[in-house]
Amino acid sequence: MTILEFLIFLLVAAIIGSIGQSIAGYSHGGCLTSIAVGLVGAIFGTAIARTLGLPELFTLMIGGVAFPLAWSIIGASLFVAVVAFLARPLRSRA
Repeated sequence: MTILEFLIFLLVAAIIGSIGQSIAGYSHGGCLTSIAVGLVGAIFGTAIARTLGLPELFTLMIGGVAFPLAWSIIGASLFVAVVAFLARPLRSRA
């Protein structure tokens, strides 16, 4: 994987992360957070799809590495939703 392919990979991960954050309705951080969310979403979404025996949809090949777009968006959305749920402040019971 060349430097250009790696930068394209990070750009796609950032776009996927941004879409996942928009769907979940929780955005905390900037571009680096979006990249991290996109990469974690790709891993998480692909693992869910393989566990359920679902096919890879809309796979983008970047430098010999497959990046499943649909499962990455779903995985990023689920990951952000879990993070948003855990980051909520607990209400005090009075």
